[in-house]
Amino acid sequence: MTTKILLYEDNADLRNSLKELLRFSNDFELLAAFENCMDIAKHIQSYSPDIVLMDIDMPVVNGIEGLKIIRSINEEPPVLMLTVFDDNEHILTAIKEGATGYILKQNLTHSLGAAIEDAINGGAPMTPAVAKLVLKHLSNPRSKWKDYGLTPREKDVLRSLTEGNSYKMIADKENIAIGTVTTHIRKIYEKLGVHSQAEAVKKSMEERIF
Repeated sequence: MTTKILLYEDNADLRNSLKELLRFSNDFELLAAFENCMDIAKHIQSYSPDIVLMDIDMPVVNGIEGLKIIRSINEEPPVLMLTVFDDNEHILTAIKEGATGYILKQNLTHSLGAAIEDAINGGAPMTPAVAKLVLKHLSNPRSKWKDYGLTPREKDVLRSLTEGNSYKMIADKENIAIGTVTTHIRKIYEKLGVHSQAEAVKKSMEERIF
């Protein structure tokens, strides 16, 4: 089964390059590509994509606003942010608004396919620099803190989610079965009062959970 993709990128050359890159893969189907997020609510409802690839810096309606619109109508599809920005403000804002992962444009050629597959399989793909920034933010002593009653193992699993690890990677890292990872994540969602990985990561960043 192919992964159905919507692409938002204002740079025509890059947009066409990504179209070609995705076209040569039997695993992906590009449903449509747009230069901004002006009609994104209609697009999400009409196309029902499996995943959205989203530039941040676009005219008219940018990626952050587009992400907010997506999450206001549908929490399900993973949204990978594609951008040249690697500064704190853009990264943290995107993740807090429900982005699934954050991929720098200079890494797209060799990492996009793996990032899409990772996101579809429950991961939160991020470059090492981005993951390091997220963890630094989470460990900031000035952040709010609240005890949700997570067990040490659940905290380890949640931390792995924020690092961008897939369920399989978490299972390998924690030396447990994937089914056990799924059980832990279900309990984490229940305790945090969230319904998706994006919400869990966002809450972890907004409140000092571990």
